[in-house]
Amino acid sequence: MTIQPTREDKFSFGLWTVGWEAQDQFGSATRPPLDTVEAVNRLSDLGAYGITFHDNDLFPFGCSAADRQREIDRLQGALKATGMIVPMVTTNLFSHPVFKDGGFTSNDRGVRRFALRKVLDNIDLAAELGAETFVMWGGREGSEYDAAKDIRGALERYREAVNLLGDYVTDKGYNIRFAIEPKPNEPRGDILLPTLGHALAFIETLERPELVGINPETGHEQMAGLNFTHGIAQALYQGKLFHIDLNGQRSIKFDQDLVFGHGDLQNAFSLVDLLENGGPDGGPPTTVRATSTTSPAAPRTSTACGTLRPRTCRPTCCSRSAPRHSAPTPRSRRPSRRPAWQKSTNLP
Repeated sequence: MTIQPTREDKFSFGLWTVGWEAQDQFGSATRPPLDTVEAVNRLSDLGAYGITFHDNDLFPFGCSAADRQREIDRLQGALKATGMIVPMVTTNLFSHPVFKDGGFTSNDRGVRRFALRKVLDNIDLAAELGAETFVMWGGREGSEYDAAKDIRGALERYREAVNLLGDYVTDKGYNIRFAIEPKPNEPRGDILLPTLGHALAFIETLERPELVGINPETGHEQMAGLNFTHGIAQALYQGKLFHIDLNGQRSIKFDQDLVFGHGDLQNAFSLVDLLENGGPDGGPPTTVRATSTTSPAAPRTSTACGTLRPRTCRPTCCSRSAPRHSAPTPRSRRPSRRPAWQKSTNLP
């Protein structure tokens, strides 16, 4: 039986996934760049309901304000023409060399301040586009050597940055929640908040924990040798599954980003059963990344959670935004203070 996706399935696709140029660290790109408007139009034809992006998927790092606005206008025009939406936005704090030691936790105070400014600008864009989830993947937050960074100090800097972002969206009146995406390693030797459990514990230290949940990815948890279904069940139990990325992984090795279901098929089945039948308010929207193909005519993506099948390439990473539901009452919060984003000099 062939399953035809529809917008009611609420699958969203990342510009960085459908526009991936099929390149790894050992070789150059094997696909041409994909224009944003073409991506939106083709995804709409395939039944997707939304598109997601990092800021620098949409416009280049360091571009002029006029160039930035031009790309935003083109995206908004395509969204209006197709009826698609932007449910989630995230910020690239990992590609440019300035972030080689991290963004929020860099040992360089100037880099930390720049990272916060970059994220705040992108939060404004997310609010303008109507996104309700803002994902944070700290791919450069970590170290290769234990003596290279004071981890307790780094976590405190991480916490202060997320507190500042929570103050910002609250003071601005934005309907946005944050979702931390854990990963144990790669590109850093060890990444802070490496697993779902680490992220859940960290969230409880925040001043506004109700604004922060998680965006777990199948392969990231399995890179740490963990049971993804169990982790998602705990995230649902704690009311913290704000978004989810589904892909495939074969045991503890580099991040493979295989098709969802490839690697641990039984766990994939149990996960789908949990999301569709066993979670509060039903199951949680999804981002799809296609594996390498040399055919320029190959579709860049298809549809949902392993049921999307392009003709000559395969989807790997699906992401869905979870519905909002009641969470357990958080522990007592620390005393409130003037928003840190209004007095950036408080950052160490």
